Amino acid sequence: MPQTIPAAVHHELIIKKSRFIACVQPMPDRAGAQKVVAALRAEHPGAAHVCWALLAGGQSAAVDDGEPSGTAGRPMLDVLRHQDLEGVLATVVRYFGGVKLGAGGLVRAYTDSVAQALLGAQKIAIVRQRHLACRAPYPLEGLVRRELEGAGATLDAVEHADDVRFGFHLPEDAAAALVAHLNEAGNGRIAWLDADDEDEAQ
Repeated sequence: MPQTIPAAVHHELIIKKSRFIACVQPMPDRAGAQKVVAALRAEHPGAAHVCWALLAGGQSAAVDDGEPSGTAGRPMLDVLRHQDLEGVLATVVRYFGGVKLGAGGLVRAYTDSVAQALLGAQKIAIVRQRHLACRAPYPLEGLVRRELEGAGATLDAVEHADDVRFGFHLPEDAAAALVAHLNEAGNGRIAWLDADDEDEAQ
């Protein structure tokens, strides 16, 4: 099951006088990742490289920032994938120590920097959520509320008009059973409305 981390974790390695300053943090998209990288460049003007890897669905990225191709960003991304993480950004700021490490040495250095940082990370399972909406006659409002609570659904919105409209979300694997149960309990008087597409939440 995919996991994410709730807070940033850090680690620093020194290999042949080069400093590798790693950080792994929660990050939903590429725009946010680029802001973090820009801030790191400003914070470390003397650094030789600021390499990064983002694992965030279709916005994933692996950036070597001047290191030989495939020796920094891709190995960092591989660590995130190997640990089944999602919605995370790994950055490594490198200060060059004057000794070249070679391609293999660089891959090991960037891999180890991220892996060591993640040793201190708390990991949280990502539960895919389903967003649903329905409307029901007023006499069924109490029943719907009880059923939602019993299924562990989170009520997002309630509107009182000609009838009562509910917007709510719950873990995707519990959605079908709740819909079937409400249809049966409401004797067909509960109508389902278009809701948002599936979303992800912790």
